[in-house]
Amino acid sequence: MKKVKRRISRKVKVGEVYVGGDSPITIQSMTNTDTRDIEKTLNQINLLYNAGCEIIRCAVLDMEAAEALKEITEKSPIPVVADIHFDYKLALKSIENGISALRINPGNIGSVERVRLVAQACKEKNIPIRIGVNSGSLEKDILEKYGSPTPEGLVESALRHIKILEDMNFYDIVVSIKSSDVRMMIDCYRLIGEKCNYPLHLGVTESGTVNKGTIKSSIGIGTLLAEGIGDTIRVSLTSDPVEEIKVAIEILKSLGLKKGGVNFVSCPTCGRTQINLINIANEVEKRLESCNKDIKVAVMGCVVNGPGEAREADIGIAGGKGEGIIFKKGQIIKKVKEEELIDALMEEINNL
Repeated sequence: MKKVKRRISRKVKVGEVYVGGDSPITIQSMTNTDTRDIEKTLNQINLLYNAGCEIIRCAVLDMEAAEALKEITEKSPIPVVADIHFDYKLALKSIENGISALRINPGNIGSVERVRLVAQACKEKNIPIRIGVNSGSLEKDILEKYGSPTPEGLVESALRHIKILEDMNFYDIVVSIKSSDVRMMIDCYRLIGEKCNYPLHLGVTESGTVNKGTIKSSIGIGTLLAEGIGDTIRVSLTSDPVEEIKVAIEILKSLGLKKGGVNFVSCPTCGRTQINLINIANEVEKRLESCNKDIKVAVMGCVVNGPGEAREADIGIAGGKGEGIIFKKGQIIKKVKEEELIDALMEEINNL
């Protein structure tokens, strides 16, 4: 398979994690707890970290939340990004309290002098700034110019914010341009990718619940990553944020951009299937969630789709009538009753 040439971007450091350049694509999420509740926020960060999250963002609504970041950043196992809107004082307090990155739009926090204060504080502590442009919050003059949110308008807005920082000799920048419209999101990142070399944070904003949001995010993020565009990703779902991490990991694994963990495949079933493959596949997938072995596991409905089509799997099962076979690398190793298939498969996986 021909390897896709990745867009060349600057490399920035977020805590101990690098974003951009030749660094691996990183996975981000955002807490949905009240940041002022330090215990709940840290508990969620730890759950996300254990699921595979590498950078976490917290909303900073007021000064109490900014103060809470001091303990949160000290105890978080991953870099913390402060999400700030409008109030430069919250940005300054968050920087003082140990954040690893700042999400803010320079044009939305007031005078040039206020922006300069924030940029200088970030520069002194080597804290990058993520500029986040959203189709729902475009500047009035840009909306008037284009008539509605367009890729060109969103990119113009992003470049405007970038220039504010560049004029202050600040270049540790990450850019995100998000839209709930998948096609617009793709066009935006393609366009901004040609106009600057800053690392890009990919995401389809307001993508929806786990079902619909997974589809939209996979198409939007996956399309761009397949073209070599993107340096860090966040899957935005109306759900437990742990689900965001699961989807993000699968997107990266499906494109060969993340190694480790199980690559699980199963057939869609057809009239040849004579075992309860749907239940078996769901249970196997569930049991494999905590497995970190770098293997490919196949759950197939019949011998047609078994050792033949899934011969590249490290291990798998294929159904018969009330029974199934277990195979390794296309070679049958044993025949098992249907009710014993899952346990027998897991035993073989544990022995690998």
